[in-house]
Amino acid sequence: MRCSIMQPTYLPWIGYFNLIKNAEIFVVYDSAQFSKQSWQQRNKLRSKDSELILTIPVIKNSINTKINEILISDEKRVLKKHLKTIKLNYSKSNNFDKYISEIENIYDRSYGKLVELNLEIIRFGCKVFDIKTKIVLSSNIEYEGFKNDALISMCKQLNIDTYISPEGAKGYIDTKLFEKNNINLEFQKYNHPVYNQLDYNDFISHLSFIDFLFNNKTKNFKKWI
Repeated sequence: MRCSIMQPTYLPWIGYFNLIKNAEIFVVYDSAQFSKQSWQQRNKLRSKDSELILTIPVIKNSINTKINEILISDEKRVLKKHLKTIKLNYSKSNNFDKYISEIENIYDRSYGKLVELNLEIIRFGCKVFDIKTKIVLSSNIEYEGFKNDALISMCKQLNIDTYISPEGAKGYIDTKLFEKNNINLEFQKYNHPVYNQLDYNDFISHLSFIDFLFNNKTKNFKKWI
């Protein structure tokens, strides 16, 4: 059984969905400590001149607040503003008419908590990319410890024998601890595709997956994700 574990990201990049696709169980690490100004509450879109960052303002009560406790600040106004920005920058893209109604439905709802908004966006991404991986919340798993110990504990609770880690985690993940606990450790290897971003001459990678979704002409996402 293969598993990957990641914090819930706002408008994730396409590599996030590659990580989900390659696992049989994907754990949304919603019980981790919230990190302000991280990808948990912000991400990048393409604009005419370069890139822009959309940030969800939040209410944080203390330094130890968990992700699943974070509330969205001024939610109705912010979501309306973000939707308007998405429309403004992608209205001329290839697939705008195909996907904008579903994105409008996401932004027209009320969530309260940041994690609920992020989960809705992640589920939408899995739907359009035809990803069938089982998704569970870490808050529903009886695990112990922090950082590497928490990952090991979650894997054991889920009977996981192979853990897929983002490549960026190489600097802090304890490979020996996984080996000691008889859990195979694999690092994600994902080559970001290059595609046309409207009529812009330069390509910017690692934007939100909706940039890829709106602009990609192919009907077969499997070879890209």
